[in-house]
This record gives sequence, structure tokens and C-alpha cells, in this order.
Amino acid sequence: MGALFTGVALLNTATVGLSTAATLIVAAGSGPGWSGLPSVASVLGTAAGALGAGLLLPGHGRRRVLVTGYGVAALGALIAFAAALATSVLPLLLGILLVGVGNGGAQLSRYVAADLYPEERRGRAISNVVWAGTVGALAGPALMAPAATAAASFGRPSLSGPVAVALLATTGAALAAMLLPRHVPPPREPVRAASGSVRSAAVARPLVAMVAAQLTMTAVMTMTPLQLQHHGHGLDVVGWVLGAHLFGMFALAPLSGRIADRWGPRVTVNAGLGVLALATATALTAPTAHTSGLPVALFLLGYGWNLVFVGGSAQLSRDLAPETRSRVQGTVDAVVWSASALAALGSGQLFAGGGYALVAVVGGVLALLPLALLVPRDGR
Repeated sequence: MGALFTGVALLNTATVGLSTAATLIVAAGSGPGWSGLPSVASVLGTAAGALGAGLLLPGHGRRRVLVTGYGVAALGALIAFAAALATSVLPLLLGILLVGVGNGGAQLSRYVAADLYPEERRGRAISNVVWAGTVGALAGPALMAPAATAAASFGRPSLSGPVAVALLATTGAALAAMLLPRHVPPPREPVRAASGSVRSAAVARPLVAMVAAQLTMTAVMTMTPLQLQHHGHGLDVVGWVLGAHLFGMFALAPLSGRIADRWGPRVTVNAGLGVLALATATALTAPTAHTSGLPVALFLLGYGWNLVFVGGSAQLSRDLAPETRSRVQGTVDAVVWSASALAALGSGQLFAGGGYALVAVVGGVLALLPLALLVPRDGR
């Protein structure tokens, strides 16, 4: 658990700083309409990494798969750092894509943790690993301005500083993964006739909810730095607002895990969708209140996503047969992250066409739509 926690914490730190810096680099060089490209590259890489890790875990083991994924992320961060120094967009996107591959393995770490515990404690096990993202939520934004200042003091582009932090963090994650034991015996599983098909209700319900949550969260979060920049705020304000968002995404994960274990994954997921809708409504009514309304909106956006993420993951850990679990979990994560690439790219176009308000409205609609599709038919 310590190795899993450390790896996820460092990957989140890397991803936050790298994605934010890359968004601003691309916006400055290619215009705001293309500013969603770094997020697209990140989520596509994460989708590929999650799918690959899910397929490889049963045959190659946790340690080898995670060390390899984090090594790929470190290589990607190195490429991104060189691209940031040269202000070159295409190599920057390639580097972000490779960091995303490592992030895909980090995302599946929550299921690795769940497999170590009995069914009634899996929600909390998942939430403990998700909670590791709190480190990234705090460290990533907090390090942006100092790293940019340090890079400028050496005569380098200021935004290359946060990318350098990502390189150090991904390297640390690979080292942490090497501390994982080579083999961990699986827990005894209850006998059940669980489905391993993505068409089953046990998979389709959390999948729909997780896709909707990822779409909403990605669209609003991606455009928030540009919204703040367009109103004259610097990286310190961007870091503060994104810190509130990322704190909501990760810090209260243990609470979400207890809700999932106590009241069930479905209640947890539905509550999360409602919180996401409230978050977008708050962003719509206070799009420029960088010290009040906007940080609250971004915090709610993060916690709504967290509820859906933990609740959906708990259901996937509980209701899938052991022999198909890793494959289906990896496939679900791949679908979720692939779908959110549309939000990352589309949010830039929405922002360019209708501003931050349009992004918030579309995000709210996406959050509310799945509630009609998640009406239980079997009491679960």
C-alpha cells in the first residue's frame, strides 16, 4: 500500500503541473481554440496505459507492469521538458501522451489495492489510493509558480519549470514501484456468477456514470486556467483555484469510500452526479470570483467526480469475477479516459465560441443526463 500510494501521489503531482503548463504553452503559441490539445494527449495516453495495464496485470504482475508504466512516463516527461525549452508543440504533446501511459497504470493501482481486502472494505481500500492524489493536488499547483521563477532565473522559458518538476516526480514514481513485492497472493473470493462483459448492468451503470463525470470535470477544469488568465490573473491564482479543485478530487476520498461501503456504490455515484451539477451551476453564476465562487465551484467539481469515481470503482471491484476483473477494469478506464478526450478538445472550441459560461452549461447537462439511465432495476 505504501508503494502504491507513493506512485500515485507522484504521478498526480507530475500530471497536474505538466498539463497546466502545457495548456498555457499551446494557448500562447497556437491560440485558445487549441488549448485543449494537451489534455487530449494526456487522456488518450491514460486510456492506452489503462487498457494495456489491465491486459498485462494477470500475466506479468503488479510490480513489473507499474515499473514499466512509470518508466514510460519518465521518458515522456523528459521529452516534454526538452519541448518546453524549445517551445515546440508536437514533441510536447508526445511527451504528455507518454506521461499519460504511466498515469493509466497509476489509475489501476486503486483496483490493485482493492484486491488486497475483503469485499466489505474495498471502497475504503480504493479511496485510500485515490486519496494519494491529495499530494498532487497540493504539490502540483503549489510548485508551479516557484518552478517557473526558478526556470526564468536560469534564462529558460518560465513554463519549463513545472515540466521539470514532472520529470523528477515521474522518476520518483518509477523508483517507488520497484519497492512493490514481486508477488502478493490474492484474497479469497466469494463464490458468485459475476459477469465480465462490458454489456452487463454491473459494468454499464458505473461506466456511464464515470464517463459523464469525467466529461464534466475535464471540460470545466481544462478551461479554468484560461478563464483566469483572460481576466489578468497569474500562475499564483491559477495554482490556488486548481488547488481547491484538486483538493476536492482527492482529499475527501476516504469519506467517499466509507459512503460506498456503508450505503452502496449506487448511492455514492448518484450523489456525485448531483454535486457535479451543483458545481457547474456555481461556476456559471460566479465565473470571475477567483477568491470565492470559482474556488468553491472547482472544489465541488472535484468532489463530485471523486464520489462517482470511488463509487463506480467499488462496484467494479465488487461485482466482477476474479478471472475477468483486471481486463474489464482496464477496458472501463480506457473508455472513460478516451471519452474525456472529447471534452478536453471540445472545451477549447466551446470556450472560443461562447466563453466559460458555455463550458459550464454543457458540463452541467452532461452531469445530469446519466441520472435517468441509472434507475435501478434489481435493487442493487
